[in-house]
Amino acid sequence: MGFLSVLSYAHKLATERLQPGGIAVDATAGTGADTLFLAKTAGSRGRVFAFDIQEEALALTRQRLTKEPAEQLAEVSLHLASHSLMKNSIPAEYHGKVSVIMFNLGYLPADRSDKQIITLPESTLSALENSLEMLAPGGVVTVVLYPGHEGGRQEAAAVEDWASALSSRTAQAVMYRGIQRPDAPYLIALERKKTL
Repeated sequence: MGFLSVLSYAHKLATERLQPGGIAVDATAGTGADTLFLAKTAGSRGRVFAFDIQEEALALTRQRLTKEPAEQLAEVSLHLASHSLMKNSIPAEYHGKVSVIMFNLGYLPADRSDKQIITLPESTLSALENSLEMLAPGGVVTVVLYPGHEGGRQEAAAVEDWASALSSRTAQAVMYRGIQRPDAPYLIALERKKTL
């Protein structure tokens, strides 16, 4: 049977937290797979906010969403902006009420994309700080890390250091990782506690 893939495990954690009518954020829209997953899970009464710095990523996400019956999806807002700006881009009425925030770091995995455009530790750590403020108590942040590409190992180490330093009163942090392939993607997940 085997273990769940890193992405499947991230989706499992998100499914456990995001109820129909809930609010979610895809911090790195990419090709739109997580945005669509969140929109389906939150359902027609939910809200999803998706961020990416590349217009191509938002176009791919939009294309993926339009292939699904709109009445089965949450309302999705696409933002051509860094994930570090989510707190400023999401209306204040949703702050502290988000059930799930998903990060899938690295570069846009599309055929024609520029693999030199990658997520960077500075903006990612800022986005993660904002995420904790956006989450409802019991909400979860999933961060899929890719140490196997140029810059990926440094970003993964920075995220690990940041998560390790969090007070356990703020959030519980766990890691899901295969240990035989050190360059394989892995997951860090955070569950927000009641107080910050």
